[in-house]
Amino acid sequence: MQLTGLHHLTAITADAPGNNRFYTQTLGLRRVKKTVNQDDTSAYHLFFADGAGSPGTDITFFDWPTAPERRGTNAITRTGLRVSEESLDYWADRLNGLAGPITTLDGRASLDVEDPEGQRLRLIAAPAPAGHPWEGSDIPADHQIRGLGPITISVPDLAPTEALLTQVMNMRRVRDYASPDGQGQVHVFEMGEGGAAAELHVAVQPGLPQARQGAGGVHHVAFRVPDTAALTAWTDRVAQFRVPSSGEVERFYFRSLYFREPGGNLFELATDGPGFDVDEPRETMGEGLSLPPFLEGRRAQIEAGLKPLV
Repeated sequence: MQLTGLHHLTAITADAPGNNRFYTQTLGLRRVKKTVNQDDTSAYHLFFADGAGSPGTDITFFDWPTAPERRGTNAITRTGLRVSEESLDYWADRLNGLAGPITTLDGRASLDVEDPEGQRLRLIAAPAPAGHPWEGSDIPADHQIRGLGPITISVPDLAPTEALLTQVMNMRRVRDYASPDGQGQVHVFEMGEGGAAAELHVAVQPGLPQARQGAGGVHHVAFRVPDTAALTAWTDRVAQFRVPSSGEVERFYFRSLYFREPGGNLFELATDGPGFDVDEPRETMGEGLSLPPFLEGRRAQIEAGLKPLV
């Protein structure tokens, strides 16, 4: 059994309109789904991805009126976004004032940037197919963001997290490097065929305080499984190792399983399908408010509680 890579990452914003502008206009991603948090319908759930909404390309946000994140360990701390190996100079110019210098980290050229709420991103130069560029973006197709990866989490102790990653989730520990902030070592775990789109980086940072989740922070990271049969097999495997989980949850656009690793970070396993065009045409998906069938009867009430995005 193998996970095939990163599926999505879900973070927190306290400013949905500003968040929508930054990820669509500054980063040039497509908003492929405008919906609500299915467990808290007062909050938007916004999905930004490539032009097709492909699994492994979307960074998503819950809109919660919360205080800013308090940074520390026991948290998901950096979201990698892959671009072509020729694109970092373009992005350094485009993000002038928002990004640091181009550096080499773990053998890859990279550019660290924060969104207006302090969400920590890292543009990574990594070989990858062009994928599905978004024609509605002003960013040339060759320079557009191609997907997620790697994702970095912080824990105070490697051993219990490594045990879950390798023994339960069948990841492979492949190399280590020094954290760029000088706070400990980072250990690279890969899944599936490996590569930047299928890596989880674990920073071991016992000297940091415990993080407090909030705006500008990350809620969870999701990993790819091909279909519902594979997800059921993973659900059984997690149960066999006595890892507490949510059980399978139907999210309509994909099916999910949630559990926490020993450092407290929330993991999700999510199916590749059916995808974001299951309830609206691919050409216009993300423009209007989409609700899964079990929420459709409450549309008027839900829409009344949401703020405009523009």
